Amino acid sequence: MELFGMPLATIYLYGLIISGILTIIYVLFADVFHFDTGDGALHFLNPVLVFAFITILSASGYLFERLSSLHYLLILGISAVIAFILVTLLNVFILVPLSSAEESLVYKESDLRGRIGSVITPIPADGFGEVLIESASGSIAKPASSFDAEEIPNGKKVLVVQVKDGVLQVTNYQENESFI
Repeated sequence: MELFGMPLATIYLYGLIISGILTIIYVLFADVFHFDTGDGALHFLNPVLVFAFITILSASGYLFERLSSLHYLLILGISAVIAFILVTLLNVFILVPLSSAEESLVYKESDLRGRIGSVITPIPADGFGEVLIESASGSIAKPASSFDAEEIPNGKKVLVVQVKDGVLQVTNYQENESFI
């Protein structure tokens, strides 16, 4: 069978080459071509999934055209089913876990407010020191200044009051202090 004056195997091969190149380009430059699926959006329209579907469809179509004598519509149907199954597996077992794992290690500076840390570099009344905040995913060392303009010695527990320009503003922390 021919389409546009070319054999179907050639069209499948061109589709495979073009979609493969577009997939590689998209993966390398995904930050430039950011595609936000959002919470309520259609997640199956992710460009990686679309490119993978076309690549697998083209590859299996090319192989079936070359290696079998099946009808071209049956080849297209079988190739589409194979591509759908493999892209679904790719999404469920690779892309979804990767997207949730990436977000679990990220923190915002505003998340540090209210956290308790220990001073690892003394904080002078009008200068900067350093505070270490420990969490389940690791430790964070950040520059700090005194919120109350008091000197805070090394090893003292502090409470992060606010974060301003990447610097923690901290105050002394007493465990049994009542704020009522």
